[in-house]
Amino acid sequence: MVNDAMYSERMIGMIQPDPASGDAGVPKLLRVGCAGRISSYAETHDGRMLVTLTGVCRFVIVRELKTDTPYRQVVPDFKPFAADLMVDYGAKDVNRPALIKAFRDYLEVNSMSANWDEVDSAPTEVLVNTLSLMAPYPASEKQALLEAPDLKTRADVLVALTEIAISRTVGERKTLQ
Repeated sequence: MVNDAMYSERMIGMIQPDPASGDAGVPKLLRVGCAGRISSYAETHDGRMLVTLTGVCRFVIVRELKTDTPYRQVVPDFKPFAADLMVDYGAKDVNRPALIKAFRDYLEVNSMSANWDEVDSAPTEVLVNTLSLMAPYPASEKQALLEAPDLKTRADVLVALTEIAISRTVGERKTLQ
């Protein structure tokens, strides 16, 4: 797949298997994925490939193709997420102070730190998407972030998930005391 992508537009679609499809045979795929461009590529001495994908646009699966390739292929529909192609689209609608507060609280509860100059100077879209990517949440919650229809909703979901994670951590600590 990586070799095929490197010889064409360097694009790969990433999508999670549907956990409800079980372990039997080829699992169904979730409805929404993300197309990414290979922005960095290196081969290691032991034959592995180190690939960095830069997200381009989310998509909805129209249908899966029948192919002979060892990887799955789909017909994507990018229209529902066309705003992904517009830089910082919807950033003005994001409650940035609430997002930063949730991030700050999460770091404090987990005895972590951040470079606040970089956080403060990051464009809102970059901040929301980076925190969504780095958030240590299970696949189902990451999928909810991916499926959020716009930046504001993604930020709101991220804040809610972060507040839940903080409550869980604080609750677990109280239980252990």
